[in-house]
Amino acid sequence: MNIILEARNIRYRYPQSLEAIKGISFHIRRGEKIALVGPNGAGKSTLLQMFNGMIRPDSGTMLFDKEPIRYDTSSLRQLRKRVGYVLQNPDRQIIAPTVYQDVAFGPANLGYDEQAIQQAVALALRRVGLKGFERRPPHQLSGGEKKRVALAGVLAMDPDMLVFDEPTTGLDPSGSEDVMELLDELNHEGKTVIISTHDVELAYPWADRAILLLDGRILQEGVPDVAFGNPDYVRMAHLSVPTLLEVSQELGRRGFAQPERKPRSVLDMIHIIEHLLNRSCSTSRPGTISVCDVDRGWDTPLATWVSARQNLAVGAMGTSAKQRASQEHLTLDFTYGVIDKCILRALRGQDSLILTNSSMAGRVVTRVEAYCQESGTAISVIPLNTTNQSPK
Repeated sequence: MNIILEARNIRYRYPQSLEAIKGISFHIRRGEKIALVGPNGAGKSTLLQMFNGMIRPDSGTMLFDKEPIRYDTSSLRQLRKRVGYVLQNPDRQIIAPTVYQDVAFGPANLGYDEQAIQQAVALALRRVGLKGFERRPPHQLSGGEKKRVALAGVLAMDPDMLVFDEPTTGLDPSGSEDVMELLDELNHEGKTVIISTHDVELAYPWADRAILLLDGRILQEGVPDVAFGNPDYVRMAHLSVPTLLEVSQELGRRGFAQPERKPRSVLDMIHIIEHLLNRSCSTSRPGTISVCDVDRGWDTPLATWVSARQNLAVGAMGTSAKQRASQEHLTLDFTYGVIDKCILRALRGQDSLILTNSSMAGRVVTRVEAYCQESGTAISVIPLNTTNQSPK
């Protein structure tokens, strides 16, 4: 296993307080999406702060990239370059009078020259969708924009691991979806991503693995349907079983055979229901899913191409794709869970267009092919501009 972070029997007690972390051991593999889930006071934030050396365990060992974390100034500086930490409240993390200065703070402290700082800031702001915000004062930004500035400040140092304490706190549903989709995009580009949350409905479909915490101990850990699969443990943690998993469990209790792979999305649940009904609710001729890579050029405006096709739904994956949709004045039907929603449309015989970037275009094909292989359905994925051509 390619382990990037490991905890070995770590303990920590705040001064004049109860023990917050009580003998925890676990590991995280490179490229994973991990959710630390538990109620307030479970120890989530304390544990996260150990990942980049902000808190030092009283006993036990934290290892990063197979080496014990060292707590001298030089070692911590190198660790924090590789482990980016985004606080729950961005107002506590944003310290400079302009967005540019705040994002440049990390690279400047690492000794980058001025040209390298400018390049790092420009790339980070573009990745979080804030190009053109360089001169904006942070106090004029929305909560979601502040979250993105804080993330940009971390990305400017190009870390291997991203750590988020309650990434959707204070955001409306649309803002929450944008942030989680951005985390998916960064993970797909190779970043290990760890979040803390008490929102099981957020963690269940998103995480590769979940670690359920209670009173400074690990209560359960595993893939999400295992981590949240024991109702007694979930109740002990003052949480609730994710809705899709609860429906699956109830169907099992009523005598309906359940697949080994539990539903993680509405698409998964529909597949189970169709199996139980012993029939498919999809049409005999599925719709198609067209994919447009916004990092490549085309001559025909997308709006023209879309308007020529009736009943076409449009979804966007990634910050650059959403920006392109805005520039083209396209109304987006889907901005989160885009691939599965387009598969559901295809099963109803309806066509979709997915806007995405070069790094995520292959993900569409992989997900659709995996579903088709599992379900026996044939859904066509049509690349529009893989050779830098305009859509026809």
